[in-house]
Amino acid sequence: DMEKTVPMDRLICGDVGYGKTEIAVRAAFKAVQDGKQVAVLVPTTLLVQQHYGTFTERYSQFPVNVRALSRFQSEAESKATLEGLKDGAVDLVIGTHRLFS
Repeated sequence: DMEKTVPMDRLICGDVGYGKTEIAVRAAFKAVQDGKQVAVLVPTTLLVQQHYGTFTERYSQFPVNVRALSRFQSEAESKATLEGLKDGAVDLVIGTHRLFS
């Protein structure tokens, strides 16, 4: 799936502790290494913070620009993230429904 030219949309569903985040971390890393941008949609602002910490820690040894987008980011931070997405500077964004706004 990830090698096709068509964008991939996947929903990861499972119980607590079954590796959903690990799958997302690995799939996102492969996509970024292949020159793609990734959006990780999560249902709560708390999960945005948790996943942002996890992704930035896991990617700390690599040149991957990870940003968060939720109500906890200031207007200036949100604007910078959106501009980074437009110009390709942001590789991966983790956010709530604000990703659609």
